[in-house]
Amino acid sequence: MSEQTVADTAVSAPYPQARLTAADQQLLLRLLATPTAGPLETGGDTEPVRLWEAGRQLADAAREFGMTVVRYAPPPAEVLDRDDVPVSVREAAAATPGFLDCQPSLLLRLGPAGLPHRDTVMFNVHLDTVGGWWPPDFDGTRFSGRGAIDAKGPAVALLAGIRAARAADAALGTRVGVLVQAVAGEEGGAMGTFGTRPLVAEGHTGRLNVYCEPTGHRFLPRATASMTACVQVHGDDAIDDRPEAGHNATVLLGHLAHHLATTLPARAHGAQVCVAGLHTGHQHNKVYGSGRLLLNIAYPDPSCGRAAEAALHESLREGLAAFRAGAQSHPALARTAEDAAEVTSVRWLKHGLPALNGPAGDGSWAEELLERDCGLTRWPAHEPAFTCDALWMSGVPDTYTAVFGPGSLDANRAHAEGEYADLAELDRYATEVARILLAFARRTDPPTPPPHPSPRRRTPVKGPAL
Repeated sequence: MSEQTVADTAVSAPYPQARLTAADQQLLLRLLATPTAGPLETGGDTEPVRLWEAGRQLADAAREFGMTVVRYAPPPAEVLDRDDVPVSVREAAAATPGFLDCQPSLLLRLGPAGLPHRDTVMFNVHLDTVGGWWPPDFDGTRFSGRGAIDAKGPAVALLAGIRAARAADAALGTRVGVLVQAVAGEEGGAMGTFGTRPLVAEGHTGRLNVYCEPTGHRFLPRATASMTACVQVHGDDAIDDRPEAGHNATVLLGHLAHHLATTLPARAHGAQVCVAGLHTGHQHNKVYGSGRLLLNIAYPDPSCGRAAEAALHESLREGLAAFRAGAQSHPALARTAEDAAEVTSVRWLKHGLPALNGPAGDGSWAEELLERDCGLTRWPAHEPAFTCDALWMSGVPDTYTAVFGPGSLDANRAHAEGEYADLAELDRYATEVARILLAFARRTDPPTPPPHPSPRRRTPVKGPAL
């Protein structure tokens, strides 16, 4: 039996099938034809970011079945004045005119504004993409183009699912509300700091919250955060004829890269360590006294992140001591060995982000809804989560959050050439969105009032005998 058949037969109530219409398919092709990589991805030196245009296209399609635009605007500048905003974001904003103005986020609603939080479902999907655009294509079964799976395809399928659910149950849009956050600032290392985070902070969430990212149709109630450390060496340069006169940052950072790669992962329990870029210079006739080594550390919860941070500093101290012991007898490296600890420091380029590690309270109601009522499969506990904007739901009370979407980041080539999404997967996702909404509406049905009691027959009271 196929996975699709299992999902279809596991549900406890009949649900309609949702499909992308011809108009939906044309909408997706228009979105794919609209470049929406932000300045963090493009460096701001290519054609203008067309996120405003993409959001209007999505909003027009949503209006056709009754959704309203609550807001479509960039965030205020002060959203970047926080310690948890990555340094790369703050530096790009300072260097790029109109950085936030060209990256608006769209908030859509189905239903009146006064619906309580407990009767609302929120979906979050991002319209910005990584860089690298090419003309989109659709051959009748497969869409190809930047954003096909991450996440313009899921955005169109999301609207198709909401539309089908509303047609099947009038409670959606009356008694049950639906919010859609179609955000910018997910890619490029922005981490949702100026797209998703402000919307969550303002309370635009539901009791159930779904983040549309490729998960292979499995729901994932976790999202890692990551921190980026920059190990810096600030020493003196030297000419190649007198290498002993300066500090050799290339040799020092190369040693530290190997040491950290072999010691830190075992010490950073529960975290994932990536020893990444190392740079000192490009010339052959010079000893570079300065350079930097980047490390990215993903963690499932803040306590794990703090432990990984401490482990990094411990491993770095050991690495510096080992370099000094091993290099001090080499004349060309003696000065570098002597001053290694003094010229080496750590700067955190990304730090202090929250991580989503399950619901803040009892989430059994939501997992029963998703698994039993909708027939969805939970992401296996032994498989690591990944980083996405869902991390900003950490600690939000009375909510359940799941990352859930079609396809996979690797198989569908989400950040690579040839990114694609199959129509069948998007149709399936639209159907699953409809199931989630209908199951939520059925679970929040108002209680059936008790039958009106019959008039009580009064027993006559005997008066005194005459």
